[in-house]
Amino acid sequence: MPNLNELENAMPVAPLKIVALPSAEKIGRKVNDYLVNFRRNIKNDKVKKDPAFHGYIESNYLVDVEVPRFGSGEAKAIFHESIRGKDLFIIVDVCNHSITYNMSGYTNHMSPDDHYQDLKRVIAACEGKAKRINIIMPFLYEGRQHKRSGRESLDCAFALEELRDMGISNFVTFDAHDPRVQNATPLNGFDNFTPPYQFLRALLKTEEDLKVDKDHLIVISPDEGALDRAIYFASVLGVDTGMFYKRRDYSTIVNGKNPIVAHEFLGDNIEGKDVIIIDDMISSGESMLDTAKQLKAMKARRVYICCTFGLFTNGLESFDKAHANGDFDKVVVTNLTYLPPEIHGKPYFVEADMSKFMASIIDFMNHDVSLSNTLATTEKIHSILDAYNQNGILDED
Repeated sequence: MPNLNELENAMPVAPLKIVALPSAEKIGRKVNDYLVNFRRNIKNDKVKKDPAFHGYIESNYLVDVEVPRFGSGEAKAIFHESIRGKDLFIIVDVCNHSITYNMSGYTNHMSPDDHYQDLKRVIAACEGKAKRINIIMPFLYEGRQHKRSGRESLDCAFALEELRDMGISNFVTFDAHDPRVQNATPLNGFDNFTPPYQFLRALLKTEEDLKVDKDHLIVISPDEGALDRAIYFASVLGVDTGMFYKRRDYSTIVNGKNPIVAHEFLGDNIEGKDVIIIDDMISSGESMLDTAKQLKAMKARRVYICCTFGLFTNGLESFDKAHANGDFDKVVVTNLTYLPPEIHGKPYFVEADMSKFMASIIDFMNHDVSLSNTLATTEKIHSILDAYNQNGILDED
């Protein structure tokens, strides 16, 4: 963790507790393990003697909470331990469709709406008792419905306002589809983090002969919306960037969106270069696979797909087929949202673990220390590049 001196000399806001909803139980356990390790190894002797640090070093920070459902499908949140005076961090994955519940004899898979309602139930159960309530929602609920271009709902902004009115102090998300939606609640804390460091680290640990320079690597944006991500990543790596422009048929709507007619490439010659395609999410994957196929047709050496959220809404069959055809080489996604279990056995899959980074964010927020201390992304990327260029391998953090 960076800047530990500042962290060790700061007072916590209140005793730390983590509420990992069932949707985020897996990453919640990993975050908890990192926090336990962080605080056991802290060098500040005050935490062992000062009463103000009571509960600072614990063997577990996870709260015992459940959200049971009645046969009608209704639900409630129940805390099985006291959370009075605690600094709560509630982690929820609104895209975890693997969780089911029974309603009138039928089995339903939980939708983002179900997860969001459970989040509000948990907040309602602890509001007025906890010292502070913070939300960590990696995939921003309704983040794709972030703007109004006609007579339509503005779901994401409304959700942020609703959480604000419920008393949320801080809201943390990752790679928001459009972070400008935070303007809906301008007086509340809203932090949006991106995972370029974790992408690169995962990729370098997988590929031992990747040359990161402008003669051998290029970063591509699959559309104009992801261009900022590509420009930042390319700038830090010191390589060139390019983008695809999606020509859409705006006279037709299919599955809630205008279908793509063609991808037009804007950029320099990529022949013989490795290519990193970077975006915030893989939904069905059709657009990403089409982009990768075109890059290979333009004689790219290797194509790596890096996306924060691997939703894979249409399954993995199209990715299996595209990889077998040589359209791409690796898919790098984070563990911030639910991943289908079968993906871990795929030869093209690489996971970028975000649990340590999330634990660092929680630790710094609990001390009210600037979150810029958790970043230093440019310096961190340069340091692992130097280590990789010298040894060809990466050491563990």
